[in-house]
Amino acid sequence: MLGCEREALRLGASESSISGMNSNPQDELSAGRLRTLFFYGAMIVVSVLAFAGIRWLGSGLSAQAPSGPAFGSGGKAAHVDTLLHVLLAMVVVIAAARLLGAVARYFQQPPVIGEVIAGVMLGPSLLGRVAPDVASFLLPKTTAPFLGVIAQLGVILFMFLVGLQLDTGLLRKKTHTTVAISHASILTPFLLGSVLALYLYPRFSSKDVPFTVFALFSGVSMSVTAFPVLARILTDRGIHKSRLGVIALSCAAVDDITAWCLLAFVVSFAQARVGGALTTIGLALGYVALMLVVVRPWIERLVRSQELRRKTSGGATLAFVGLLVSALFTEWIGIHALFGAFLLGALIPHDSLLAKDLVHKLEDLVVILLLPAFFAFTGMRTQIGLLSTSYEWLACGLIIVVACAGKLGGSALAARLSGLNWRDSTALGALMNTRGLMELIVLNLGLDLRVLSPTLFAMLVLMALVTTFMTTPLLHWIAGDSIADSPTFSESPR
Repeated sequence: MLGCEREALRLGASESSISGMNSNPQDELSAGRLRTLFFYGAMIVVSVLAFAGIRWLGSGLSAQAPSGPAFGSGGKAAHVDTLLHVLLAMVVVIAAARLLGAVARYFQQPPVIGEVIAGVMLGPSLLGRVAPDVASFLLPKTTAPFLGVIAQLGVILFMFLVGLQLDTGLLRKKTHTTVAISHASILTPFLLGSVLALYLYPRFSSKDVPFTVFALFSGVSMSVTAFPVLARILTDRGIHKSRLGVIALSCAAVDDITAWCLLAFVVSFAQARVGGALTTIGLALGYVALMLVVVRPWIERLVRSQELRRKTSGGATLAFVGLLVSALFTEWIGIHALFGAFLLGALIPHDSLLAKDLVHKLEDLVVILLLPAFFAFTGMRTQIGLLSTSYEWLACGLIIVVACAGKLGGSALAARLSGLNWRDSTALGALMNTRGLMELIVLNLGLDLRVLSPTLFAMLVLMALVTTFMTTPLLHWIAGDSIADSPTFSESPR
């Protein structure tokens, strides 16, 4: 009898042990999710409190007296045939952008690096300083407004393309970890940029810019990741389907959406100040809700009908009209036309026949013809010669260090806390530190709103170039070719 009892106890203990073994993975999954949620919540609370403290510290700072914007390519303005010189400027700009883009590609750099450098070289930083008469002939000040319109149109269409190619399905993979890493890669540089604003505001801003607006914009300018450039780097290295590649694309997608929403808030706040900003934000939220609840289901029905008929002509017409209406409305409510273009593009399924047809029709037009005008327009506004003292170059170096520490360091630390090893975490941080064209769009908005002075604008353009240039060699130094051999990302949904 005693032996039977012992046997029953032994069998019961074995069953309990087996039951415990079966429940452990689920318990570990729940514990990991709770840790991530706790980390995410604490990160947001600390960020809000930290920015409130930064704002309090900056409220007593005094900036310089306002000054007029410095703009143009140098040299004397002459009476010119506008159309002739706009066409000539476009020829020169496109040729220079393609040439230096090819040079950048030869050195295994994203072509955008060479294209941006081409724009800067054609502006007052090089051509306007070395040959001002040639600069005045090729890019006279009278053509600047027309190049500006072409550049704005190019950016609006580019953001529509970014939205079209955004794989929102990536957001469903490893959701809680992806969101935590991407938001850490925004909040950390945002807070460091806001802290840096305490130093920059009295020295490089003016009294007509409130410190809160300057600090917000400084934070956002440090927080941007160039999703298209990152995707191109991953594809060129053949690691876009690896575990790290999918995590990086997922994080960059969440990062893009969050950063543009944050930028929309900052733009509305800068344009309308406190009272009108609340109205603008309310209209923006209402518009986003309308697009998600009403427009997205209609787009999905349209896409299904297009797939069945294998025709996209009618859908393409509706898409272009919708793009213009969406851009027009967001411009009207005060958060810039590019947000409306991006939102509509993101609502069209990226793998649909309609999206592929729109990308095929638009990509060459935007990348070859319109975006170089944006680079030239940016170059005309970038005056590196304004950094004339060692003090200003040291300030530029400090901006680059803070930008890298916030974006690379914040992303790497969050990835490590989420379970990645240090090598993959650091590689992910290097990828998220890519800024490229998206940063230039943000900076041009800041200059248009007069939040950024021409000197600070030049410093931040240099920061965008340096952080984009360093991505590929840094990634190769950290991981070599071993990431390409890592397994494709597959994980049960959480």
